[in-house]
Amino acid sequence: MSLLPHIAAIRKNYAMESLTEASVAQDPITQFKNWMEETIAAEVNEPTAMVLSTVNSSGRPSGRVILLKDVTTDGFIFFTNYSSRKGQDMLENPVASLTFFWPELERQVRVEGTIAKVADEMSDAYFHSRPVGSQIGAWASPQSQPINSREELETADKDFTKRFADLDVIPRPEHWGGYILAPDHVEFWQGRPNRLHDRIVYELQNKQWHLKRLAP
Repeated sequence: MSLLPHIAAIRKNYAMESLTEASVAQDPITQFKNWMEETIAAEVNEPTAMVLSTVNSSGRPSGRVILLKDVTTDGFIFFTNYSSRKGQDMLENPVASLTFFWPELERQVRVEGTIAKVADEMSDAYFHSRPVGSQIGAWASPQSQPINSREELETADKDFTKRFADLDVIPRPEHWGGYILAPDHVEFWQGRPNRLHDRIVYELQNKQWHLKRLAP
């Protein structure tokens, strides 16, 4: 017997916008930037939030919500702990996907591609742009590792706060930095009535982007 029988009845009929081959940009990065600007202008909650999905060497998938920090012609950039579960997954299997969902605009973007670390200079620059508390947190938290209690984490935070109290610049931990996902498959999804949604996909072939529509 289902524990939540009512959830099957939850549905929304999307009808805000449409998406056509003629209306999108020639490349997915430009199209993504256009949509991101519209998302920010619409004051969508957490517009840069995305699900990063990774797969380890055994083929086991894992997903979590993180924040996009930049998008360039080369790809999508984010920062995290290299020793975390996602960091280990990307070391073992350097491919990943990103999923953005903006329900206020009835839009979703899915990105697939290869993963690489960004240059140390970029990681340093972003690390030092963060609030001091977040910089210390990167030192204090052994991300994804078991800890005995919340108190253990808070004690580590206090210890590192004291350790760096007299420094003008907190050094970036070697275990923390940025990644870039270089896309080869990007899908833009616009909700439409009666579940006949618009899905426009860009695929990279021989260094050229090719456009196609998928059935919903």
